[in-house]
Amino acid sequence: MKIAIIGANGQLGMELADELDEHDLILAAHDNIEIRSEKSVSSFMEKKKPDLVINTAAFHKVDKCEKKPLLAFKTNVLGLKYLASACLKINAALMHISTDYVFGGDKTSPYTEDDIPNPVNVYGITKLAGENFIRAILKKYFIVRTSGLYGKHKCRAKGGNFVNTMFYLAKKKGEVRVVDDEFLTPTYTYDLAVQIKKIIDSDNYGVYHITNNGFCSWYEFAKNIFELSGFDVKLERAKSREFASNFRRPLYSVLENKRLKSLKIDIMPKWKDALKSFIKNQ
Repeated sequence: MKIAIIGANGQLGMELADELDEHDLILAAHDNIEIRSEKSVSSFMEKKKPDLVINTAAFHKVDKCEKKPLLAFKTNVLGLKYLASACLKINAALMHISTDYVFGGDKTSPYTEDDIPNPVNVYGITKLAGENFIRAILKKYFIVRTSGLYGKHKCRAKGGNFVNTMFYLAKKKGEVRVVDDEFLTPTYTYDLAVQIKKIIDSDNYGVYHITNNGFCSWYEFAKNIFELSGFDVKLERAKSREFASNFRRPLYSVLENKRLKSLKIDIMPKWKDALKSFIKNQ
C-alpha cells in the first residue's frame, strides 16, 4: 500500500515510519506539505497519489492554542478540510490522529466512541471541528483518539514528552511536584503504531479510541517513572488549581478502547507494562 505520513518527523510520525516500513511510504514533513494551504495540500496529493494518508500534524500546544486561536483553527480545522477534500478527489483513505481533549472531563468512567464530545478549550474545540470535517467529506476514514503520548522519538513541538520532562527534573532538581487530580491513560507510541498497523488494512472505518489500557493520575504516572528508572526523587502531590492557567483542562480524559475490543483486535498493553517496556529499552 502507498501510505503518506504527514508529520513524519514528529514523535508518532517517526514511530509509524519504523513500523510500516514494508509499505511504500511517503514521508512528509512541513517542508513537503503545508496543511494550512489548500494549494499545497492539493498539489502534494495529486502528485503523490497515496492510497492512505496518515495525518499526525497538528497545532497541539494547548496554551498556545488559547493565545493563537486563529492559527489553531487554520491548522486543526481547515487543514483537515483540505486533506479530506484532497483524499476524496483521488479516492484515498484518511487516518487522522485526534485527542482525548475532545471530551470535557465531566465523567468519572472512561469515555467510549459512543460518548458525545464536549471540549472545554480551544485545542479540543479545533480538534473536534477537524474530525467533523472528515466525517462530512469522507466515507473512508479512521479517526484515532489517543492520550498522553511518549516514546523514543521526541515531540518536536514540545521538545519532549512527560517522561522526558520527569527525567530532566529528576536530574536537575531532585524534587518534583505533580498534579494528582487529573486522570489520563499514558500511551506508548510504539504500541500505538503497532495497533494502527493492525487496523489500516481493514475497511472498518470510523472512530477509534486507542490508548494503553487502564488509567492513572499524572502523579501516579510520575511515581511509576521514577520507580522503574531508579531515580531517587522527592515527589510531592499537587492540585491542578495551584498552577495558573489561561485555559481549562479536562480533569478526567480517560479513553476506553471499546471499538477495538468489539472487533477483537485490541492488542494495547496495560499502561504500566508499556511504561516498563519503554524504560527498559532506554
